[in-house]
Amino acid sequence: MTNMRGQPLIGHLVPVLLYLFFSVTAVLPVRPALAELKTEPVPATNTADTAAPARPTPPDQPVPSRAELVKLIDTTATKFSLDPALVHAIVRAESNYNPHAVSSAGAIGLMQVMPETAADYGITSAEALFDPVTNARTGARHLKRLLGKYSIGKAVMAYNAGEGALERSNGFVTYPETQVYTHRVLSRYLRSKGVEPYSPEGRQLTGIQLTPAMARALAVARASPGGLTVLGKRLSRLKLRVKPTWLDSPLSKSALDPRMHRAGPESKPMFVLEKPTQLQR
Repeated sequence: MTNMRGQPLIGHLVPVLLYLFFSVTAVLPVRPALAELKTEPVPATNTADTAAPARPTPPDQPVPSRAELVKLIDTTATKFSLDPALVHAIVRAESNYNPHAVSSAGAIGLMQVMPETAADYGITSAEALFDPVTNARTGARHLKRLLGKYSIGKAVMAYNAGEGALERSNGFVTYPETQVYTHRVLSRYLRSKGVEPYSPEGRQLTGIQLTPAMARALAVARASPGGLTVLGKRLSRLKLRVKPTWLDSPLSKSALDPRMHRAGPESKPMFVLEKPTQLQR
């Protein structure tokens, strides 16, 4: 583009464009630096709102005598068509007949009923579970339901560890705490029937085979972080031995690096599924 004299206009346009640029920027508002921006302070987290719920507090009142509690368990077991010997064995292992017992997990009372479990039976107040009658009836109803689904041995495991844990472990909970608990409850129950805990009769009656290893499971687990053996099964953390596939793969080691991968018709996949070799097995 030229002027009337045939001279290029670019030399005249540059000063004009520069003048316009600086004129416009002079009137535009200047954005403050990031450090000068005012930010609203973030309120501190209220730890009282996020703290874990407090453990239930037992009432400040005397508890019934041991004889009264034994009679209560007998009456409750009969009411729900349960074997009193089994209910007594559970109460002995759970709280040793202490109506004010509270576990670290929040289980309450004679039969160590969790408030969440009690809610399934219409008891919505944790404080109500400190009442021996309410606690015994709630625990007995829960045990009754478990016995309707499982054998005695599995029901005892589910009472301690939960039905979910029992189902996930194919009917035999491997938690050391549950192993010890189950051994304690069933051994006492079987002996009250005149049956040896490790006998075939004991297995037939409870539906599971008790072993001396179950009684020592918790102590062994604490002494041996690698795990313990119960019923011939090694209860330890899963260990994986992974062998790099590129050692036997036609792909090079660099093929696993995304930066070395090139797109195109000649490209190869970064990972392939191959039949394992004898070495990989």
